[in-house]
Amino acid sequence: MTGFITLFVLLLIGSPIAFAILLAVLGYLSQTPFSVSLVSQRLFSGLDSFAILAIPLFVLAGELMNESGITARIIKFANACVGHMKAGLAHVNIWASVIFAGLSGSAVADTSALGRIFIPEMEREGYPRDFAAALTAASSVIGPMIPPSIPVIIYALITSGVSVPALFLAGVAPGILLAIGLSVYVRVKAAHYAPMHDRLSLKARLIALKEAWVPLCMPIFIVGSILTGIVTPTEAAALAAGYALLAGMFVLKSLHLSALPRVFIRAMRDSSVILIIIGVISVANWLLTFSQVPQKVSEMVLAEITSPWVFLLAVNLILLIVGLFLEGIAAMLILLPILHPIAMHLGLDPVHFGIVVIFNLMIGLVTPPMGICLFVSNSIANVGVGALSRRIMPLFVVELIVLAIVTFIPETVTFLPRLFGY
Repeated sequence: MTGFITLFVLLLIGSPIAFAILLAVLGYLSQTPFSVSLVSQRLFSGLDSFAILAIPLFVLAGELMNESGITARIIKFANACVGHMKAGLAHVNIWASVIFAGLSGSAVADTSALGRIFIPEMEREGYPRDFAAALTAASSVIGPMIPPSIPVIIYALITSGVSVPALFLAGVAPGILLAIGLSVYVRVKAAHYAPMHDRLSLKARLIALKEAWVPLCMPIFIVGSILTGIVTPTEAAALAAGYALLAGMFVLKSLHLSALPRVFIRAMRDSSVILIIIGVISVANWLLTFSQVPQKVSEMVLAEITSPWVFLLAVNLILLIVGLFLEGIAAMLILLPILHPIAMHLGLDPVHFGIVVIFNLMIGLVTPPMGICLFVSNSIANVGVGALSRRIMPLFVVELIVLAIVTFIPETVTFLPRLFGY
């Protein structure tokens, strides 16, 4: 109990999640015969995995593509496809997130890269600045759904047995559904903000496609190499980083040698944040398993819940609440060792359950009070978190509707993996 109280107090005062958990673990160990040296042993053993290498490599690939200046190419291509519609630039914002998702797999990277361009540009066209910021943050949830996805890699690591290629494929339809849902909303509610643009000529569209073919090929290259069995997910991450480096330096010729130290430093910093959380959570999970907490919780839940649909509804409510206060990856690492065995006992498809969990926690990135993407978007728009939170609420409702579809119609998630034999 002391460990949980310590964790709660540290999180309440804003301590970084990794250090809060580590101090809580140390507090618990002080009441047991175990040596504190177990912490360092379990921390490093939790990171001693070949599959974990995929995380820093995917982060590096995303940073290299960002530094190559591909954002403008993506926006130009998205504009060629949907820019002529009502609320055209708002649609471009959403569908640029779909394309960008195939490059970085990170909602925060999506918000940061696209927000710097779209928020001022949408304001110039007549959209309210807070609406532009809210739409940029809300559409960034698409990023971790469409492969490559860092949360998917982490989910597969925690559950140790769920196929990464199957999860990659399973995230495509929910990501597209979310983009469609947001597009319907902006067409209905935001069409009056800006005038319609003329449809681009076929020649202009082909030029936009030609300029965007390098970034568009990257997700096909990554997922295709995994699906055909040529490489493992970790090896695909290495190929993605190599592809991004070569494309940026020799094809696009927009990535310069002088920029590489800055790119590698950013990638190491961002990867370190994720990896230290994984290491610390592995210690906490070991202690929970040793104390048989997951087993006791499973027995208690299964005694009360026998329907998989009721369990899924309960999981959605729990994860949406947890997502208000904890970063998605940290929440996944803490809760999955408890929730996954219950889901499997109730006969849920592990791929479907994985996407439901990831979708829930990624929505938490745009909900106050701790939504990271909300803060990133506000740092660009400078409209105030309160105003931004109010503006994002209708978009949050759209995301909840898509979440309900994904949760209670499993075929929206599983049909694509099954089509490819998973």
